[in-house]
Amino acid sequence: MSAATEPTPGWSGSVALLLASSTGGVGQHVRSVARGLTDAGTTVLVCGPAATEQQFDFTGVGARFQPVEIPASPTPADARAVTALRRALATTPVDVVHAHGLRAGLVAVLARPAAPIVVTWHNAVLAGGVRGALSRLVERVVARGARVALGASADLVDRAAALGAADARLAPVAAPALPAPRRRRAAVRAEFGVQGEQPLIVSVGRLHPQKRYDVLVDAAARWRTREPAPVVVIAGSGPAYLPLAARISAARAPVTLLGHRTDVADLLAGADLAVVTSDWEARQLFAQEALRAGVPLVATAVGGLPELVGDAAVLVPPGDVDAVDTAVRELLDDPARRADLAARGAARAAGWPTEADTVATLAALYAELAPTRDGAADAGASGTGHG
Repeated sequence: MSAATEPTPGWSGSVALLLASSTGGVGQHVRSVARGLTDAGTTVLVCGPAATEQQFDFTGVGARFQPVEIPASPTPADARAVTALRRALATTPVDVVHAHGLRAGLVAVLARPAAPIVVTWHNAVLAGGVRGALSRLVERVVARGARVALGASADLVDRAAALGAADARLAPVAAPALPAPRRRRAAVRAEFGVQGEQPLIVSVGRLHPQKRYDVLVDAAARWRTREPAPVVVIAGSGPAYLPLAARISAARAPVTLLGHRTDVADLLAGADLAVVTSDWEARQLFAQEALRAGVPLVATAVGGLPELVGDAAVLVPPGDVDAVDTAVRELLDDPARRADLAARGAARAAGWPTEADTVATLAALYAELAPTRDGAADAGASGTGHG
C-alpha cells in the first residue's frame, strides 16, 4: 500500500472544507484531504463552486458536496456565497470549518459559523493598485477572524502572524502521488515531434500572470538557434492563454500550449528538464512532481521553493530571462549534472511529508479545536502557535 493511500490516525468528527474557484493545486489538495479524512472515519462536507466538483469529484472520494459559488476575485456575489455557506452549515452542522485560500477564508469569516475556523494560506498577494489593497485588507480580516491560520510555506506563516493571526502554523501541502506513466518515453516525445537527441522541456501550471510563462517563452525563443533546438510544452489552462499564444507567435518560440492535461506523469516520463518561472510559489505541486519523477528542475528562488528543493534543483531569480536561458543551456550541455540533479531530486522528495502525513496533521488539529461531547474545549490540547 502506498504512502498516499495508507490509513491515517482517525478523527471521528465532522469538517467542512471550503474552497473558491480552482482548476489546479488548491482543488487537488482539497480532494486529497477529503479522501484521506473520509478513509480515516471523518465526516467531510466540501463546499465550493459547482465547477470544482465537476473537475475534482469530491463526492467520488466519499465527501458530501454543497455548491457555494466563490469566484476567484472579490465581487458582490460574495454576499450570496456567505448566505449559501450558512445554509449549507445549517443543513449539515460540522465541528470545524476549514477554508482553503484567502477567498474562501473571507467567506468563512463573514459567515461566522459556530464551529472554529481554520484557514490555509496557499498563496501570497502579489497584485498592486486597488486590487492589491483590497486583497491585503482581506488578508487582515482573514488572519484575525480564523482560530488557526495554516501557511503552506514559512513566509505565509510569518505574513499571517504579522497581520494579527492569534495562532499561525506551518502546514506543508503534499502533492498527490502521480500514477505510473501509461506511455513509454518514446511515445510521449513522438506526440510533440521530438526527434533523436532533441531535448523536451516541460512546465505544468495554471496559465496565470503569477506563473510568468512569458519569461519561459522569451527564453525559449533564444533556443531556436541551438542544435538541436529544444521543444518546450506548457500544460495548463487559465486566463493568460491568449496573451501567451500571441507572445509565442510573435517571438517564433518553440513552445506549445497543451491546455489542461491529466497525463502529467507521462509528460515527465518524456521530459529532459522541468522549468518553473513563477513570481511566487509555496510548495508548488509540479515542482514536487518533477523531483519525485527524477526530472532535473530549474525553478525560481521564491516563496517556499528554496526550502522545498534545497540543492536538488537549479534556482534562478524571478523575472530574469537571462538567468533561465543560462541555467537551461548549461544543463542541456551537461548530462552528468542533469543525472546528479535527478538523483538529488528523488532523494530530496523521499523526505517530504506524504499525503497521509498531511491528513494526520489536520486530523490532530481538528481534534484539538473541536468541542468534546460535553461541549467543552479539549483541555488536553496545546497549540504550537506563532504569535
